Amino acid sequence: MAIDYAALKKGGFMRQRQKGFFSLRLGVTGGKVTSEQLAAVIDTANTYGKGYIHLTSRQGIEIPFISVNDIEAVKETLAKGGIAPGASGPRVRTVTACQGNKVCPNACIDTEDIAQEISRRYFGRDLPHKFKFGVTGCQNNCLKAEENDLGIKGGLAVRWIEDKCTKCGVCVKTCRNGAITINDGKITVDYGRCINCGRCALGCPAGAYETTEGYFVYFGGLFGNTINKGTPIVPFITDKETVLRVCDAALEFFKENAKPGERFKFTADRVGWDTLRERIMLAYNG
Repeated sequence: MAIDYAALKKGGFMRQRQKGFFSLRLGVTGGKVTSEQLAAVIDTANTYGKGYIHLTSRQGIEIPFISVNDIEAVKETLAKGGIAPGASGPRVRTVTACQGNKVCPNACIDTEDIAQEISRRYFGRDLPHKFKFGVTGCQNNCLKAEENDLGIKGGLAVRWIEDKCTKCGVCVKTCRNGAITINDGKITVDYGRCINCGRCALGCPAGAYETTEGYFVYFGGLFGNTINKGTPIVPFITDKETVLRVCDAALEFFKENAKPGERFKFTADRVGWDTLRERIMLAYNG
């Protein structure tokens, strides 16, 4: 019986050096795996693999040494634990994300929420080549947003509220961009120098900063044979719906214009960044 390697790869089963064996990539969004899912992974690795797993560089889990004869049984075992195979090949890959503001005190946004939404909308979608999303919660950039085909970085738009301010100076010390100064007990915020990191608001003991969550979006990042820092095309976005419209436009541009085997960055280089920028800005403006 002939083996459809392309179909197996699309479903996360990647050929190994050893004939007849596959390393199974699982569907993990934002690095979050429940204990029930993890139990199913352990059961699968012990029963059908060699008793170990591999943690990928993009927060994924792979189970090596899955025999071609056990593929359906592996799917059933994993399904009982609520976890499914992932995706490989020319399509939208696993969405990576840090833990976000549900856990991390530095994070500006709920990364899990937007990562799950992106995954629901795009994961596994067929494209001319692979396409990677990454979401990071703040300017610390733990998930390195600019290395992805489309990267999202959380931020906070801040506004100082004089009536609540105790003039303690904590915000002056925490601002790494020199946007906040204090002279004769008077706080001055240079919003032109503000990078929306939110450190002033997160560190303020008096709650003297009003905040609005938002997103920086970067296009065309790569970190492989070619290294390229993603390009910011749109201004700071303060609503998720606009972010998703921009994501829609980027994927549509890529699908319409890319050659097979061509990454997003190179499609933009060939077709023209001005053309991409026009498409993205149309989506940004609604």
